[in-house]
Amino acid sequence: MQQRKLGSQGLKVSKIGFGAMGMTAFYGDFDREAAEVTSLDTIGKALELGINLIDTAWIYQSLGADGKPNRTNEELIGKAIKRYGRDKFIIATKFGIGFDANHKMFVNGKPSFVRQQLAESLQRLDIDYVDLYYMHRMDPSTPIEETVECLKQLVHEGKIKYIGLSECSSDEIRRAHAVHPLSAIQIEWSLNTRDAENTVIKTARELGIGIVAYSPLGRGLLTGAITSHDALSANDFRKNNPRFAADSLTNNVATKFFELAAAKNVTPAQLALAWLLHRGNDVVPIPGTKNPKRLIENAGAASVVLTNDELKAIEKAVPEMTGARYDEGSMQLSYEAREHKQ
Repeated sequence: MQQRKLGSQGLKVSKIGFGAMGMTAFYGDFDREAAEVTSLDTIGKALELGINLIDTAWIYQSLGADGKPNRTNEELIGKAIKRYGRDKFIIATKFGIGFDANHKMFVNGKPSFVRQQLAESLQRLDIDYVDLYYMHRMDPSTPIEETVECLKQLVHEGKIKYIGLSECSSDEIRRAHAVHPLSAIQIEWSLNTRDAENTVIKTARELGIGIVAYSPLGRGLLTGAITSHDALSANDFRKNNPRFAADSLTNNVATKFFELAAAKNVTPAQLALAWLLHRGNDVVPIPGTKNPKRLIENAGAASVVLTNDELKAIEKAVPEMTGARYDEGSMQLSYEAREHKQ
């Protein structure tokens, strides 16, 4: 698979990355032991296909089928690294989110917390350095300059190679980039989530920062696999996501888009990823899956060629979404919550 350059600091990654979150969190029930075998094999298949960017975070854990907390996603990736070799991977992980004694989530960008979380991530991953280290969510109580100054020091110490921000506003991007060049921002971007194009994505491009697109398949809406709210597991976070509410799904299922994919002789997932890949050489989508067959399917998007007319037709075929991309609480930590106030 071809590689793409992210930012100006020398980071090169596979044209399509791999989002590992769903292997341990949010998307349904997990039998920890059984799932781990399949997950490690799936990661191995990603490497075979030339996919080397693996996106993880310690917070990606949920309850397993036995009701006990899963191992963190980082621990799973650590096992994959041990099996396949550190040099095979570009590891991207994140800091900034924690839980208090009452299990309430908080965001913290203070240098001491950054260092603490990095040390814990390195231990879980069982590696000496992180390739790409993202601030997962922004901390309004800590100036972004203070956080990035700490990250700059960590680069000099060799503990991280490249710096990124996730769910960041345009102002935060500019201020952070002035302290140390950002290699990437991570933002939700897909055919049915495009508001960032005129704000943070535009800013990133102005500054030469790479764009890593998470949820590039609209959390399943662009694959054709999700057509019923009732089909979602009670432990699937989409069960309470506004776009997957029964009334919203009636509008949000992209039937015309699926027809275009069939006419092109590609799957809907491949067409959705190909659209993103055609938006610029600075874009790297990170679709996730627990299924090796889906991984092969997603990788196939790298070779799909689209004309300008096809790109326009694809965009017209996807309905404007009913419902926010997150629930109300999560939207408070989104880039939109701060972008629209500036």
